[in-house]
Amino acid sequence: MENQSQPIGERTSLGIENDKLGVWTLLGSEAVFFAVLITTYVVMRGRSVSGPEPQAVLNVTLTAINTFVLLCSSLSMVTALAAIQRGEVAKLRGWLIVTMVLGLAFLGAQAYEFNSLFNHGLSLKSNVFGSTFFTLTGFHGAHVAVGIIWIGFVLVKAFRGNITREKHLPVELVGLYWHFVDLVWILIFTVVYLI
Repeated sequence: MENQSQPIGERTSLGIENDKLGVWTLLGSEAVFFAVLITTYVVMRGRSVSGPEPQAVLNVTLTAINTFVLLCSSLSMVTALAAIQRGEVAKLRGWLIVTMVLGLAFLGAQAYEFNSLFNHGLSLKSNVFGSTFFTLTGFHGAHVAVGIIWIGFVLVKAFRGNITREKHLPVELVGLYWHFVDLVWILIFTVVYLI
């Protein structure tokens, strides 16, 4: 009887699939990128000359709720991967949609916060805090948007029948990226909003 499972992708000398090693390499470079942004924010935080101060304009409650939404999206991503590992393609699709909706909700709340901050006179040009805050959180938001688009591509593959119990590496890869983005947000939330 012939084996019907999909062949394993090309592997490196470390025994890791090339695609997975590529994503880990990407995440390593992204970790350095965000470390630089967070460090810049911390170093420059107290150097505002004019304009609103962080404690006067940041809505910690709204952002805490938004952080919870993003953490829930990580849970839905884990659940999507677990579903396809059991061969439940319909549940995979459903959980990927939930993850995308939660990601979009996060971006919507971030857009609301940005608008509110603009109305309080904070912008990229208002002071050092505005410059570093919008750069750091804006780049994170862009990464969330990329993750949503990537999940969308995986979802299309799932609807076309290209994601199966035996061939689900795309779900693992987008999951790695999504969890990284969530972890970075936890660091940003702690450094920017709580400290």
